[in-house]
Amino acid sequence: MQLSEQEIVRREALQELRKLGINPYPPEMFEVTAYAKEVVEQFPKDNSLFQEVSMAGRIMNRRVMGAASFAEIMDDSGRIQLYFKRDDICPGEDKTMYNTVFKRLLDIGDFIGIKGYAFVTKMGEITIHVTEYKVLSKSLRPLPIVKEKDGTVYDAFTDPDQRYRQRYVDLIVNSHVKQTFIQRAQIIQSMRNFLSGKGYIEVETPILQPIPGGAAARPFITHHNALNMPLYLRIANELYLKRLIVGGYEGVFEFAKDFRNEGMDRFHNPEFTQMEMYVAYKDYFWMMETTEQMIEKIVTDLYGSTKVQVGDHEIDFKAPFKRQTILGAIEEFTGYDLTDKSENEIREIAEKLSIETDPSMGKGKLIDEIFGEKCEGNYIQPTFIMDYPVEMSPLCKRHRKNPELTERFELMVNGKELANAYTELNDPIDQRARFEEQLELLEKGDDEAMFIDYDFLRAIEYGMPPTSGMGIGIDRLVMLLTNQPSIQEVLFFPQMKPEKKVKPITAEDFVKIGVPEQWAEHIMGAGFASPEALKENKVTAIQQKLNGYRKKNKLNIPAIQVTEIESWLENI
Repeated sequence: MQLSEQEIVRREALQELRKLGINPYPPEMFEVTAYAKEVVEQFPKDNSLFQEVSMAGRIMNRRVMGAASFAEIMDDSGRIQLYFKRDDICPGEDKTMYNTVFKRLLDIGDFIGIKGYAFVTKMGEITIHVTEYKVLSKSLRPLPIVKEKDGTVYDAFTDPDQRYRQRYVDLIVNSHVKQTFIQRAQIIQSMRNFLSGKGYIEVETPILQPIPGGAAARPFITHHNALNMPLYLRIANELYLKRLIVGGYEGVFEFAKDFRNEGMDRFHNPEFTQMEMYVAYKDYFWMMETTEQMIEKIVTDLYGSTKVQVGDHEIDFKAPFKRQTILGAIEEFTGYDLTDKSENEIREIAEKLSIETDPSMGKGKLIDEIFGEKCEGNYIQPTFIMDYPVEMSPLCKRHRKNPELTERFELMVNGKELANAYTELNDPIDQRARFEEQLELLEKGDDEAMFIDYDFLRAIEYGMPPTSGMGIGIDRLVMLLTNQPSIQEVLFFPQMKPEKKVKPITAEDFVKIGVPEQWAEHIMGAGFASPEALKENKVTAIQQKLNGYRKKNKLNIPAIQVTEIESWLENI
């Protein structure tokens, strides 16, 4: 493993701590009695509180001076300044814990536990006067140091690829990222409270399924060795939740991890979270009212208002939301009325609108493409798009007034679908026919068409009460309510392409540019991780660093001359 100069120094400090009899990773509990935020917010002018505190956190900066120094630690709640005075830390003759451990062997990123009391400095900053401290965990990699001066941020950890791969670092140095995930938890809790408060039961259904049903999507497939059968990661939990309605529950919901083997972009991750709910004896009109009430409550719980700033738009989630039919939306934004149009007629209209089609697309897919391309982006304020053609909704009940349509709605906000809901199809004969239509699409090449789930058909043949169901994308809801531009910002660990493996630099790489073999094995230890790293320094600086390393480590090899270094750089 190739180590940087700082990583080498930290490992040397680790060994020195052990030589001093200090365990850098102690096993015993460290009791915490106070947190940074509460001390900063609640410390009284009369100094009557926090006069005996025990705190723990990560060192985020240090100002090491003579007999007194300052540091700052970060815990789960925030940051607070610490004041270290040598004679308070080390009241006896032995000053090792201050002079050696604190001043030399601790680094930014290390965890410490401290005991002491709160006071206000002459500069007016609430600070903990440390009387005792303990090393809790030694950090072996340096953190990116984000600096701020006069409102300008320097060396920020902003590269998306690094941030998503190393979310643990992102959370440490970018405090706003941590807040996004706190709000995510609050959104889910508010939704859970709303549904539980209505008496609905939170349940769990299988992730590994023999039939990938409940949505039109391409599944991930795996193989179960013991059963010698293929299994699919679920694309939706709908069919299992409706089995529970058949079984006698009148209201169920689940926060489900779903998986779809499709494209990735800023709105799609192959693994995502969805909440689905099903309530007996209800229809999609009732579900519209329930959905808007629930979202209004979530937004109010989060912000104390129904209004949220999303990009350039202020979105108001005050119920009721606008309602519009999908065919009405298409006519409004394209001028074409698709009512009673055949598949071929709709395909011709799509081509006139410059929308790409292929032979596997049925009538439903074509309408969906037209709406997605020409209409969806226009709905910024919350809008229920209703009454989808029957071809688009194989699990949805036919419309009570027009059997060519279904009782379905999608909630559009900020130009994207947020929720999808039906008056559920509970007619077993009609459901079987719809599944068979999907099978025909599958045979035509539509790899998102649904499989026939014969067990689900058997279940509803026992009788399923009139039911309404709704699914809402949790990740998209969090994106919306926290004003984040991509789904990767609201997932702790989004799916990424494999990290490129960089060929490790060896001594041979330095020999190739002319570095003597006896020096090549030491040059990285002196702080130059690669030949290219040499070019980032002045020749004289390289010479001073290498010869200083030679002297410090008492190497029995010739000192390096400026002319030698110049020849190396010419070969890079």
